Amino acid sequence: MERKLCAAAIQFNIALGEVDRNLTKAEAALTRVAQRGARLAVLPEMWSAGYDYKRLARHAIETPRVLDALCRLAAQHELVVVGSLPEQSAGKIYNTAYVIDRGELVGSYRKLHMFSTMGEDRFLSPGDRSLVVPTSAGRLGIAICYDLRFPELFRKMALEGAEIVCLPAEWPKPRQEHWRILLRARAMENQLFVVATNCCGIQGKFDFFGMSLLLSSRGEILAEGGETDSELLATFDYQEMLDYREQIRCFDDRRPEIYGSLL
Repeated sequence: MERKLCAAAIQFNIALGEVDRNLTKAEAALTRVAQRGARLAVLPEMWSAGYDYKRLARHAIETPRVLDALCRLAAQHELVVVGSLPEQSAGKIYNTAYVIDRGELVGSYRKLHMFSTMGEDRFLSPGDRSLVVPTSAGRLGIAICYDLRFPELFRKMALEGAEIVCLPAEWPKPRQEHWRILLRARAMENQLFVVATNCCGIQGKFDFFGMSLLLSSRGEILAEGGETDSELLATFDYQEMLDYREQIRCFDDRRPEIYGSLL
C-alpha cells in the first residue's frame, strides 16, 4: 500500500515568558495546518515560554495544562504533535519534547546535549536516553536543537527504525548555514525524513532566524521557512524512501565490527 504523509513545521516568534499567548498562537496554527491536510506537526523548542531562565520552574508548572490543551486539539484534528516544553521532575528542570498522537501522550524525550553557550547547562538537566516511538504518522525519532551536532544520536535512531526525525529548535544567528548543512546531512546519511522547526524573532539578546526545514530521505529541501512566522507543509513519500534505501544500501554496507562503541 502506498504511504504518504503530509507533515508541517510551525515556526513562530515565541513571546518570552508568556505561556497563554504562545499557546493561543500554537493552537491556531495547528488548526490551520490540520485543515490543510497535515497529520504531523512540529512546534519549536521550549515554545510555551522560550528560554525564560529565571522563571523556568514556574513555566514548568504550566506544562501539564499546556499538554492537556494540545491533547484535546490533536484528538479533534487527528494530529500527531511534537514540541518541547520545560518539565520539572524530582527537583530538576528538563527541556522535554512530547509526542502526542491524536490526543494521547505516547512518548517524551529529554534533551541530551546542553548548549553551554546559551547557559543551558546552568539551568537545565540533561536526559539520559534516546527515543524512537511508533505513531499513526510513522516511527518518529526525536531530537532537540543542539542534538543536531551529534550524528551518533541520529544513526542510533535510524538503526532503531526511525522513519522521520522531528527536531524542535531555537537555533540563533549567525549559524544559519550550520543549521541547513547539518540537517541535510542527517537526513541523507540516515535516509530518513526530517521535520526541523526553528523559532524566529528576538528573545532577549538572541536573534533567531527561522528557516525551518522539511527534508526528504535524500536530503532534498521540500519546504523552507523565512525569518518570520510561517506554517510549512510537505508530503513525505514512504515508498520513495524505501526505494532510495534499496538503491544505496548504506545500512547493509556498514562495518560495525570496526566502529565498535561508535555504533
